[in-house]
Amino acid sequence: MITRLRVDGFKNLVDLEVHFGPFTCFAGKNGVGKSNVFDVLEFLSYLADYPVIEAIEKVRGEGNGTFSNKTVTDIFRTVNGKLTDHIAVEVDLIVDSGGIDELGQPTRATGNFLRYGLELQLTTDPDGSKRVVITREELFPITKGDAGKQLPFDHATKWRNAVIYNRRRKAPYISTQEQEVGETVHINLHQDGGSAGKPNPFLAEKLPRTVLSTARYASETPTVLLARREMQSWKFLQLEPTALRRPDDLDKVKADVSVGSDGAYLAATVYRLSRDKDVRDEFNGPEGLYATLASKLSELIPNVAQLRVDKDEKRRLLTPEVVTHDGTVFPARSLSDGTLRFLALSILETDYTENGLICLEEPENGTHPARIPSIIQLLKDIVVDPTDPEETSLRQVIINTHSPGVIGEIDEDDLVYVDSQPYIKNGTKFIGTKMSALAGTWRAVKTGMSTVQRGKVIAYLDPIRSNSGKRTNSNNSTAHQKVRDRRDMQEIIQGNLFEPGAKDQGLFTATHSGVFSSS
Repeated sequence: MITRLRVDGFKNLVDLEVHFGPFTCFAGKNGVGKSNVFDVLEFLSYLADYPVIEAIEKVRGEGNGTFSNKTVTDIFRTVNGKLTDHIAVEVDLIVDSGGIDELGQPTRATGNFLRYGLELQLTTDPDGSKRVVITREELFPITKGDAGKQLPFDHATKWRNAVIYNRRRKAPYISTQEQEVGETVHINLHQDGGSAGKPNPFLAEKLPRTVLSTARYASETPTVLLARREMQSWKFLQLEPTALRRPDDLDKVKADVSVGSDGAYLAATVYRLSRDKDVRDEFNGPEGLYATLASKLSELIPNVAQLRVDKDEKRRLLTPEVVTHDGTVFPARSLSDGTLRFLALSILETDYTENGLICLEEPENGTHPARIPSIIQLLKDIVVDPTDPEETSLRQVIINTHSPGVIGEIDEDDLVYVDSQPYIKNGTKFIGTKMSALAGTWRAVKTGMSTVQRGKVIAYLDPIRSNSGKRTNSNNSTAHQKVRDRRDMQEIIQGNLFEPGAKDQGLFTATHSGVFSSS
């Protein structure tokens, strides 16, 4: 679970600090930097597994084994055509207190509220090629006594005491050896026992990857290993129709299979859950699990009566199927993109093994506007409720959107408004990302985040009214009348009225429009 992010120099993120609760929505126009927050978190997640160069390639979706100047330019901030040479990232996170190492051995952290910091320097070799050097890496514990101040979102003290612990002093797990300017820098990996025992030093200039990414075994540095596990677990959903519709090979279903970042393994995950003893006990058997998922899906599609997984023994395939009240069966290949996305999120919400961060861009995609409240409620059902001492999971969701329908449905405390703002740094002017909260919310009151002007949010929530009557054609004469400018439409828009009898009939029509597709 991420509780705070500070970043400088990553694309247009400059001296940016943002605090997270269980659910956070970044909202704003296109091109203001909403996705860059996801990119920097994804970059940290890749760094937990891959060398720095490969992590840069992967976060840009290239991954072709080459490292070009263009790749560097994509993640380092460029001002007036000049590339800056420094990125600094700091993230506070609560990690699972226990886990399994790469040899299958159980391990336990000595503290699970941690602050990880990383600084990268872009250098140019004599041959003109670019190289990225790690100049600082640190992992420190945040003490239990300081936890209350470091968790500004609303939460119960009993919940905090249940999920956070620290059994050691403030000694670091990873530190950077202080040196005079121009001297060699070492990154030190410390034993969990504290100051006793010499740390293991690494020459920073020669490190191809982070020290954190080298933690693999319980016997050495369990806390660093679990911090790495936390970053590896972050899920960045990019739900693809092809993956969502693909049946699963029954013979390749693994014991730990879960919904993939692209939406793959829907059937396999439900099949695995239906065979899990704890899940069977909780839902009174597989049929109870299927009924629960069908009930969630019916929030989006009222005509859903049943969800099931078809097990084709002959072809050894698993396929999710939806059954309507009239008995019609629709396999995954016949479901619309929006329906499949909702199903994937429903499975994630039900899967108890999903216990970390989920990032999702534009959750409204493929969803009828009338059903956006159902999407938002489902996402909020996924996250932990920190005001309930009995809920000790670390489930968290971060979304970004430019949809007025989504912004209008989220709680006021969950909104972070993203906009562009001119900055001056080191005498240079440039445009960077600014983040604001609504006045009176915990981010504004407890973290000092700037507050967004209400007029910006109102205009965003009501773009039709804001733009009504403003469109003209290229000859500056009145354009053809827009739908929103019709007199009968304006009476509804301006008066916030509804047409008599214009009751929402749901997404089903005689042809199942908007729910099922032929492909």
